[in-house]
Amino acid sequence: MLVSGAPPLNRRELIAMLGAAAVARGQGVCPAAANNGKADFTLRIAPVTVELAPKKIVKTIGYNGTAPGPLIRVREGKPVTIDVHNDTAVEDLVHWHGLHIPSDVDGSMEEGTPMVAPHGCRRYSFTAAPAGTRWYHSHAMAGRNLKRATYTGQFGFFYIEPVSESGAYDQELFLAFREWEPYLSTMGEDDASLDVAYKQFSINDRALGHGDPIRVREGQRIMLRMLNASATMHRRIGFAGHKFQVVAMDGNALSAPRTVEALELGPAERIDAIVEMSHPGVWILGAAEDRDREAGMGIVVEYAGRSGEPQWIAPQGKWDYTAFGSPAGPEPEPASERLPLVIEKKFVGHRWVDNWTINGKSYPKTDPIVVRANGRYRLVFDNRSDEAHPVHLHRHTFELKSIAGVATSGVRKDVVVLPAKSQVEAELVANNPGLTLFHCHQQMHMDYGFMALMKYAT
Repeated sequence: MLVSGAPPLNRRELIAMLGAAAVARGQGVCPAAANNGKADFTLRIAPVTVELAPKKIVKTIGYNGTAPGPLIRVREGKPVTIDVHNDTAVEDLVHWHGLHIPSDVDGSMEEGTPMVAPHGCRRYSFTAAPAGTRWYHSHAMAGRNLKRATYTGQFGFFYIEPVSESGAYDQELFLAFREWEPYLSTMGEDDASLDVAYKQFSINDRALGHGDPIRVREGQRIMLRMLNASATMHRRIGFAGHKFQVVAMDGNALSAPRTVEALELGPAERIDAIVEMSHPGVWILGAAEDRDREAGMGIVVEYAGRSGEPQWIAPQGKWDYTAFGSPAGPEPEPASERLPLVIEKKFVGHRWVDNWTINGKSYPKTDPIVVRANGRYRLVFDNRSDEAHPVHLHRHTFELKSIAGVATSGVRKDVVVLPAKSQVEAELVANNPGLTLFHCHQQMHMDYGFMALMKYAT
């Protein structure tokens, strides 16, 4: 498996294995696409068994017999066809997160992408863009069924190589931070609303201390492409004895990389960071939360010639998007139209699930966000709730402009975490016509009202 706890591959080995690995190129053809030949890649939605550690077995739904699913890697601008076979008894579909592609293949039923029928198949055809670390996952609704959608093992990395990628690193690793076996809980408070908790934790498909370590040599530069693949949980990540040079967020390169001790990722966020191997020893990379790291969300990094008990040092420093941007300059002309998006929580009842509203309404009654092709808009995310929200806009990239009143520019994303009781502003160029879904990437929030459609005016 390409992104498992098996010995990490260097970039050359990784590329060489793609043709023979679990991305089953051309294995089976969707009947409706048979006249167009074999697909570039094939994914099969089917039950899988994940052994996180001895006697820690997770049974879930995944792709091609693994969870995470296989790495899909293509060149920027390349036309791609992917056949998705659904070998389960319920309909599903695949969302290609972060790609700028048409609505009918984006993988959102709200946008008009057809579901893949039980025991059926659908071919997705699109051009791979933009470059960077993207990913794919189920975009089904789950509600209180925690064996559906992003609670399952239906996720994987989708990396789009830039035309002019420098490759100035010695190893490249794809690491997904993940929880397993979700259940509904009030977190010990009998009168509280229901939320999701988890029993098992891992990086990719291995718990800390199980599977082979990441093996490095002093002086190497390691590229870490990291994903918070959680359905609901925010993550703070550290690498004992080392610092992260953040070079991209959500697959989009930063103009001024910055070095930090700790990373923070909301659900669906990605960070690319280079780490200098300058502190020989045996270390742990993983969740800063002791309980979750000790329960499995970590991986051992071992320098050549070193052995012993893996060491952990808690990372320091506060996470701040504006630290990766530049001071905001003058507004270009014409001025952006402001689009307020007010997020509020509706308490439904004790030991029940909260509902969510955008501008006072819950999906499917939310008002559409109306834009014009090539128009410029200032999205004003006004989070009036007491929870942080990782909000995602499909098929587009936006630029952060203000975080809690602090102006910034130059950080381009497709997911941004809205702090509790705070405002975030982002600049959007509406340059990909078609129905576009906006939603919280916390699965339960999305399922219970936190969605709206962006529509292009005709």
